[in-house]
Amino acid sequence: MTAPKTDVAAMNVDELVAIDVHTHAEISADGHSSLSPALLEASAKYFKAEHRQPTIAETAQLYRERKMAAVIFTVDAEHATGHPRIANEEVAASCAEHADVLIPFASVDPWKGRAAVREARRLVEDHGVRGFKFHPSLQGFSPDDRMAYPLYEAIEELGVPALFHSGQTGIGAGVPGGGGIRLRHSNPMLVDDVAVDFPHLRIVLAHPSFPWQDEALAVATHKPFVYIDLSGWSPKYFPPQLVRYANTLLQDKVLFGSDHPVITPDRWLADFAALEIRDEVRPKILKHNAARLLGLVKEDA
Repeated sequence: MTAPKTDVAAMNVDELVAIDVHTHAEISADGHSSLSPALLEASAKYFKAEHRQPTIAETAQLYRERKMAAVIFTVDAEHATGHPRIANEEVAASCAEHADVLIPFASVDPWKGRAAVREARRLVEDHGVRGFKFHPSLQGFSPDDRMAYPLYEAIEELGVPALFHSGQTGIGAGVPGGGGIRLRHSNPMLVDDVAVDFPHLRIVLAHPSFPWQDEALAVATHKPFVYIDLSGWSPKYFPPQLVRYANTLLQDKVLFGSDHPVITPDRWLADFAALEIRDEVRPKILKHNAARLLGLVKEDA
């Protein structure tokens, strides 16, 4: 039996005011959390946020009320953490029920080898998944590790984007040893090799990439299919060089992302409104760049 797919046609892009490319599915229908209790607590302290774990349906309603769409995903880090993931199929099925506002990405642990490749193909072809999320530090791998290359090859062939966490992470912050999470795996320069070896793979570097912001800007400027999302930080804390590049060289490659639920779209957008972004660039960042990247409109639209 074929699983339900996200109906892209159900989304009226013209009526949307923004597309958030970075939100999290943090709890399953049966109450299973995407993170272990220790890592969840550390993340909440880092972001000074309550333990907000909205269901996917609740996230859909939040964005629907604001006339926005959202990419949503979980993170599969079973190999490194031993913590069972939320099923990608559940995320995809929930997005199919809310196809007017939600776009499903999947997360497949690259340590799963051939099984990861098979799963990635099945998720796109049978479940309507529109992209993949990697968190190298949490998943315990370097993006340029050849171990992951068969998975990248499949994603490139499927024609969907790969979104990589970059920079420091709130997950494990303050836990002894960082909970075993190594920050070096999330240096954007490690993704540069991926962009070279898979030249047609659409790549998104997630977050202002502290402490490697200049590296992220260099990769995105040099490689035509590398983008940057602005999630995980309030815009009032963006480094000046990020704002400068967003306004100029990278105005067609920078994307609105909030990191909901740890940062709400309301807070992010309120702070973004005060940022010195050119009037003609602001709608690109909020919606148009993402709409093209995600195939919601034609590339030349």
